[in-house]
Amino acid sequence: MNGVRLRALAIALCLACAGVLGHVIRPTHHLSDMGPKIDLETMFPRNFGDWQMDTRMPVAIVSPDVQAKLDALYNQLLSRSYVNSRGDRIMVSVAYGGDQSDGTRAHRPDVCYPAQGFEILEKKHVSLQLAGRGLPVEHMLAKLGARVEPVTFWFTIGDHVAVSGTDQKLKQMRYGLQGVIPDGMLVRVSSIDPEADHAYALQAEFIRQMQAAFDPAWMPRVFGKIDGAASS
Repeated sequence: MNGVRLRALAIALCLACAGVLGHVIRPTHHLSDMGPKIDLETMFPRNFGDWQMDTRMPVAIVSPDVQAKLDALYNQLLSRSYVNSRGDRIMVSVAYGGDQSDGTRAHRPDVCYPAQGFEILEKKHVSLQLAGRGLPVEHMLAKLGARVEPVTFWFTIGDHVAVSGTDQKLKQMRYGLQGVIPDGMLVRVSSIDPEADHAYALQAEFIRQMQAAFDPAWMPRVFGKIDGAASS
């Protein structure tokens, strides 16, 4: 049995065991009630580095039916557009849910975008260097007609980054075994650019400058307790 199959078996066993224990240990405490209240509007800086928030360019890429689903899943939604001195534009969407139980887990962009008619041309995991730490993110290249939109996104479950749907579930279960219902956050950064490599490099620099402007108290909730070296 090769390494990939062994890893898949190990994950399956972990999920099965956690599922059984979940019937015995019922989480009762919400992580969102154990500290300062999340307020996306104040947490995410409006201006930082070479970037200014552009109130003339709202971010709205979802249809009313998808928006209704997002409103049901999340307690808070934040959408902004930023522009720098060169005229480069970055769109940011953040979704926060105080209860990341089975029924309210984060709605992934690789599901949301196809629901809007986008074609997903490419998707891969990469690591960004932020203040000497590695942030695991996903790069997704989406296309709708002539619109090409490279996207960088990541999730946090509590103060841990989750790099996949399975990872989200495992981190949720770890909190559950402690009797805690975790909160979760999806951060999506994107731009309209037919040159994907250029877009991802610009987005990485944007994320670095945004992170540098964050209140340290909120850093783990948005960027996670990040470990490891970066490759991008």
